[in-house]
Amino acid sequence: MRRLRLSRLAEADIAAVLKWTDTEFGESARLRYQALIAAALNDLASDPLRIGSRERPELGAELRSYHLDFSRARVPADMDRVRRPRHLLIYRLPDGAWVDIGRLLHYAMELSRHLRGDVAVP
Repeated sequence: MRRLRLSRLAEADIAAVLKWTDTEFGESARLRYQALIAAALNDLASDPLRIGSRERPELGAELRSYHLDFSRARVPADMDRVRRPRHLLIYRLPDGAWVDIGRLLHYAMELSRHLRGDVAVP
């Protein structure tokens, strides 16, 4: 299993998404989305090239994306699932030990506008 590193931008993205979800849909929705994000991060740590992971050379060198929808089945069984997740994790694999999470972005965004060359890692 690889270790995860989240950039400051990724941490801010996650906090903003969870705050917005809580404001718009309530605490239970925030908890569901939080569990989904955690499941997706765990999935990437265990297999960063898993089904749903895509190379994204158009976004930057060695960048990949992973839609949260691919981790819905791995949310704890005692929780309701998020029906239609809307976010992608943008990440890279700098070596065999780490997964560097650069951003969590809404899939409808023009992704290249929200990425810089130094997108991954603290």
